[in-house]
Amino acid sequence: MREILTSGQDEKYARMTEAPVERLVCAMAVPTISIMLISALYNIADTYFVGSLGTQATAAVGVSFSLMTLIQAMGFFFGHGSGNYISRQLGARDWDGASAMAATGFLSALISGGLLAALGLSFLESFARFLGATETILPYARDYLFYILIGAPWMAGSLVLNNLLRFQGSAFYGMMGMISGAALNVVLDPILIFTLGMGVSGAALATMISQFVGCALLLVGCAQKDNVRVSVRKFSPTLSAYKEILRGGLPSLFRQGFASVGAICLNQIAGDYSDAAIAAMSIVQRVTIFSSSALIGFGQGFQPVCGFNYGARRYDRVKRAFWFCVKTATAALSILASVGWLFAPRIVALLFRRDDPEVLRVGALALRLQCLTFPLLGWVILNNMLLQTIGKAMKASLLALARQGLFLLPFLLTLPPRLGILGIQLSQPASDFATFILAIPLGLSALREFQETSPLDP
Repeated sequence: MREILTSGQDEKYARMTEAPVERLVCAMAVPTISIMLISALYNIADTYFVGSLGTQATAAVGVSFSLMTLIQAMGFFFGHGSGNYISRQLGARDWDGASAMAATGFLSALISGGLLAALGLSFLESFARFLGATETILPYARDYLFYILIGAPWMAGSLVLNNLLRFQGSAFYGMMGMISGAALNVVLDPILIFTLGMGVSGAALATMISQFVGCALLLVGCAQKDNVRVSVRKFSPTLSAYKEILRGGLPSLFRQGFASVGAICLNQIAGDYSDAAIAAMSIVQRVTIFSSSALIGFGQGFQPVCGFNYGARRYDRVKRAFWFCVKTATAALSILASVGWLFAPRIVALLFRRDDPEVLRVGALALRLQCLTFPLLGWVILNNMLLQTIGKAMKASLLALARQGLFLLPFLLTLPPRLGILGIQLSQPASDFATFILAIPLGLSALREFQETSPLDP
């Protein structure tokens, strides 16, 4: 049974399906870009402050990044899976179905995060070694992972709540929750690391506390105005609900899950050369993720516009919004790539504040090589978001799997034995180029379907 829409919900529907898509995408993208940059800032802040503690401490944060990526995979799976469904239901004016899915997605993420925490804490030292910690990195990695694992449930839950707000066109509330958490993290990092002398443990504790505060604020945001509320009473763990979550969230699970697998393999392979190689590659990972966060945020501004209009059968607006995003993203990424190439040594040195020339040498070249393929990511990521939002789960999953799994892992296994550290540095750019080639036919096939289906195309 469908709920009667309030005047506010009717206004939101009209705005999402009638306002000029370019202006609408930009309005949606401002908070989502901010949210993604803020999310990346958590790792950048830890790397910046821990960087003064030495190579092994910096490498430990890098090793732990694989766990953060795994938690993100969990949060994005439930968040994107439930969020994509919610945006389509709101476009079809089914408010009750959207409410049930919101509760199911959030509570499922909390439960899954709790299970991950219990498993990781039970085998903490073995888990740290599995993520790529060497004997010299292990003490730091163990201390950092302890607090991150404790915070896993609400870290995953925060990502779900943020996506629930974003997919219904209320990203401002998500932005406020994420900003508050990130600001608190930046304040707590130096206090816990240096003033209280906790070292890398302080960085992880700061992240854990900040994520908890952010999660609480996001819950408050979901209860505001005409947003879909998260109610325990509407928790519906049915097979049909999880099929919808799987349909919309599987690409995100593949994308983030294999990013974690790729990071683990990179750490394991880099560890065969030196702790400096692990530290350098972890710094480059954070820089590229921070830079690509703006692109992902821009694409996330596109997703609610896509979902609403696809649900309302306004395929002309979906296509126009997509091409606007691709053109804008490619231009912006080209500028960022140029800046990254020119200032690569300075960027690496900024985040690693110790005198280790090997870290600076390896990191600067890896960043420059990554900049060569950076402009291609606009087409890749926006096609992945388009396919995911309109329910093309298999194509979206294939594309999500490609960058960090289908292509990256074979390159990591074949290039370093032949080229040494250069092979590690080349693996991600080579994977990005191969994924771009794959994304061309996948994206064009979806656009052709719109052309055949929609009588409203210009």
